[in-house]
Amino acid sequence: MNMVIFMFTLSFALTIILTSLNLWLTQITPDLEKLSPYECGFDPLGSARLPFSIRFFLVAILFLLFDLEIALLLPLPWATQLQSPPMTLVWTSIIILLLTTGLIYEWMQGGLEWAE
Repeated sequence: MNMVIFMFTLSFALTIILTSLNLWLTQITPDLEKLSPYECGFDPLGSARLPFSIRFFLVAILFLLFDLEIALLLPLPWATQLQSPPMTLVWTSIIILLLTTGLIYEWMQGGLEWAE
């Protein structure tokens, strides 16, 4: 019963806070400077819609891929305390081998080269 009262009170308080913030923020009218695409103090010289090279996106995706896979190795110090530490080391070696193989493949294909 206490949990129900707590949840009801919390949701009621959040509703009041969000409603008051919404009403307060809609009264603020943005000026011309805030509506401009740049707020750095000078007028833009060219278009902001310049095309980017696909290499930037490829390197960013590769970084995220390898970074997230390395995050799989973070619990390794605690995993060595499990029932079978040799099996943990085998799986760790497999992950590192896959990452190294992928990195070598990307390197050989020229995916990490900035200039062609």
